[in-house]
Amino acid sequence: MKIIKVINNNFVSAVDEQGKEMVVMGKGIGFRNKTGDAVPEKNIEKLFYIEDSKQTEKFKELLKNLPVEHMRLAIEIIEYAEDICGKCLNEGIYITLTDHISFAIKRYQENQVFCNPLLWEIKQFYRSEYLIGDYAVKLIAERTGIQFKEDEAASIALHIVNAEYNTGISETMRITTMIHEILNVVKESFFMEIDEESIHYSRFVSHIKFLCKRILKGELLNAMDQEFISMIQEKYPEEYACSCKIGDFIKEKYDYTVTAEELMYLAIHVKRMRDTLEDD
Repeated sequence: MKIIKVINNNFVSAVDEQGKEMVVMGKGIGFRNKTGDAVPEKNIEKLFYIEDSKQTEKFKELLKNLPVEHMRLAIEIIEYAEDICGKCLNEGIYITLTDHISFAIKRYQENQVFCNPLLWEIKQFYRSEYLIGDYAVKLIAERTGIQFKEDEAASIALHIVNAEYNTGISETMRITTMIHEILNVVKESFFMEIDEESIHYSRFVSHIKFLCKRILKGELLNAMDQEFISMIQEKYPEEYACSCKIGDFIKEKYDYTVTAEELMYLAIHVKRMRDTLEDD
């Protein structure tokens, strides 16, 4: 493994035997080393392979003035998140989350602490990710003495969500707002209160979450037999009327047309949740 660029004392850019570029992290790994030198293996703490070359350049730029402790915090949080989620997160999270943590710490030190306007929604709709954010806030407090509020746990949770579903922050925030709005339409349609701790609520939110993602990406389902859609309309008229209200709302506010197939599936999920709540 050869060094192609020294980023700072703790980070270097290098290539392996196959000519693949990576960023190498390690205490003092760049000290007194230069382009062409072998990477001192005893100093290696972490290797970062980022496929997108533009992302790699962003990462190297971020690392230039980044305290290595902030990178270590991000790594520990990401590894914990992957263990909880049971899958690898998008590699871009090493850039976005590290940058976020470092900037949040800087803001705190300058007495610039901001509220997260989607705190309630994130806690409700992304519970696992919020708990990861809560773990992250506690870890940061343990390592730095900085006591962030729960708003920061929610902000970190958004980065985890982005890395899970390959979305951007703005898209995730928009989806989160849409979920809240759709739930309000359901509640108002049936004058019902929903047990937000129930598994039925979680399943319904999960369906809405992916529906909103498909809406924003223009990938709505649209291949269902019309006869089956008509059957659902007749069998579950109240729930289908509710799903049409949701479709009308999305069209009016966001200018997206929800397909008949999506409305049909939404009606089925509304019916399922109503039934389980009535049974409870």
